[in-house]
Amino acid sequence: MTLETTYLGLTLAHPIIAGASPLSATLDGIRRLEDAGAAAIVTATLYEEELVAQEEALEAVAVVGAESHPEVASYLPPLRGYRNPRAAHVETVRRAAESVSVPLIASLNATTREGWTRMAAELEAAGVAAIELNLHRVPTDPAETSTHIEQQLLETVRAVCASVTVPVAVKLGPYFTAPIHLAHALAEAGAQGLVLFNRFYEPDIDLETATFRPTLESSTREDIRLPLRWMALLAGKVPLSLGASGGVEEAAEVAKYLLAGADAVLTVSALLRHGPGHLTHLVGGLTEWLEGHGAASVAEIRGRMSAHRLAHRELLLRAQPTRTLLLECPCQVSRKASPDVRAPYR
Repeated sequence: MTLETTYLGLTLAHPIIAGASPLSATLDGIRRLEDAGAAAIVTATLYEEELVAQEEALEAVAVVGAESHPEVASYLPPLRGYRNPRAAHVETVRRAAESVSVPLIASLNATTREGWTRMAAELEAAGVAAIELNLHRVPTDPAETSTHIEQQLLETVRAVCASVTVPVAVKLGPYFTAPIHLAHALAEAGAQGLVLFNRFYEPDIDLETATFRPTLESSTREDIRLPLRWMALLAGKVPLSLGASGGVEEAAEVAKYLLAGADAVLTVSALLRHGPGHLTHLVGGLTEWLEGHGAASVAEIRGRMSAHRLAHRELLLRAQPTRTLLLECPCQVSRKASPDVRAPYR
């Protein structure tokens, strides 16, 4: 039995990766994820916007009262050993890269072209094996077109890929009109991988205070359906390494993503709920599933249920709410035999 897979040109012992989360924000957390069996680890996302805010807040505190008396500055001791938040994060990544044996993938989110390229170069210098671009922007200008939004995204990817030599993956949200076309454009811009999908916080209204409050509920296995569908549609159709993200609770979800065509599967919420040791459970469960279905390797099942290998792709391509409900309630209707959209894994 071999679980080996290749993702972003990196050879991994198995396809299960610990995604970016608070668990991978510290050196100790990264070591725990490695010890639990992660094939690769995505470091906690470095957000340029947060870094800028932290640096501006520190500068504001440092100058309070500075003009009140010529000797005020002499009362403040020098900040010996102080590193700004960006430098501290990069140092953590550098130490982790030196101390763990599995590939580190740096997650990055920036707001400016200079931020994207500068931080990507710093993370590469720290020793990461790849970079994952956490792309997110909410367009609010009615004059801005979808074409312009995608063009800006592609320019960002092109600039980052030109500034580093390690492979770059793009983690996209699900709100693009033509994902397959965009995936090809990303490959032309230099990206080597695509992660489906990014999850963003969704603000809710607090009725007592009449204010918006940020919320982000951890994913459950029900969240697998949208990325699973697009994984099956993209696999075999784009020249990119594919990572799946969302809804990975048990080994069953890992197997589903692999059947749909994923090269690797990223998990976050399950690890936050159950701890890093859940990785051992996922790897063991995947091994048992493969053995129980007569497969000798991950490569043997990958993409067996991708769209281009199915005889009938109706359930992937059409909106059939009524038919789906009828299929879920066979006791209430007499239905004719329908095309079998299932495909054997071998």
